[in-house]
Amino acid sequence: MPKKVLIVDDEPNIVLSVEFLMKREGYEVATAGDGQKALDMLPEVRPDLMILDVMMPRKNGFEVCEAVRADPQFGGLPILMLSAKGREAEMKKGLSLGADAYVTKPFSTHDLVDRVGELLAGRGA
Repeated sequence: MPKKVLIVDDEPNIVLSVEFLMKREGYEVATAGDGQKALDMLPEVRPDLMILDVMMPRKNGFEVCEAVRADPQFGGLPILMLSAKGREAEMKKGLSLGADAYVTKPFSTHDLVDRVGELLAGRGA
């Protein structure tokens, strides 16, 4: 059974490109255009990993990360933050809130695929 990746980003071009990459690697993909929708989808989608943008409407990536980590059902979900906010302060904030990895936009497709693979492998993939 393929691993499920939930892509959460409000930029359609990013969603399309990341979705293409993940499907090419054999992952099942679900997408959400904002943080609140992602949180609402978790019980139904039950992803194995979340790729999460920081700057989004309704709930930003930091708020989503915090909410996921506080949820006993999904607290262990690997989270990879993918953001244009690449300053050290934002990266530290994302990691301190519980993100497992932080990748900045623009990103290397090869690096992103590698990081996703590493995070999923750490979960027994």
